[in-house]
Amino acid sequence: MDFSNRSTQPQTVAPGAHVAAATGSGASKKGQSDKGAWGRWAFVLLVGAITVLLLAVALRVSFSNTSSGEDGYVDSGKLQAVFLNTGQVYFGHITKLNSTYFVVKNIYYLQTSSTGSTANASTSVSLVKLGCELHEPYDQMVINRSQVTFWENLQDNGQVAAAVKKFVAANPNGQKCADQSSSSSTNSSSSVQNAGTSTPGATTTKP
Repeated sequence: MDFSNRSTQPQTVAPGAHVAAATGSGASKKGQSDKGAWGRWAFVLLVGAITVLLLAVALRVSFSNTSSGEDGYVDSGKLQAVFLNTGQVYFGHITKLNSTYFVVKNIYYLQTSSTGSTANASTSVSLVKLGCELHEPYDQMVINRSQVTFWENLQDNGQVAAAVKKFVAANPNGQKCADQSSSSSTNSSSSVQNAGTSTPGATTTKP
């Protein structure tokens, strides 16, 4: 009989080895879980940062259309003069301006008239209220920003402001275009009249 295998005893494994192996596996899974959580947080933070950046860009573009605060110089209690690169000047109230356009209301403009012969010609300058022209525009004008050379606030004691004040007092209900045929141009730059009232044969400058 072969008793050669009787002396071989089964090898025993220390319990700590299994425990150590199990513990190592659990730590690995926990580490992977932590990395996954941090990855999700990093993604959320990245999306939030991109959103904030896009909002900041949108606000910057929006505020860039306000002419860098130029509208803050408009004195709403005064008249403004808007000078165009065509040489035309409009007087009124600037109600809005940005890098694209101006909005002006309560508008007046200068009109020059020449009468008499060449040797004895006389020139008169009148301030005309917008509204009674042939095309009967509303008393509001949107002016392309690129057409504006400069603009300025007017003092109350100036001739233009005084003429406008006088015109408003004489026309409490607004301009009456039906009466323009009875109006005539004057030789005073401080007078205001309805449009189209120059004397027959006179040369005029209109917008």
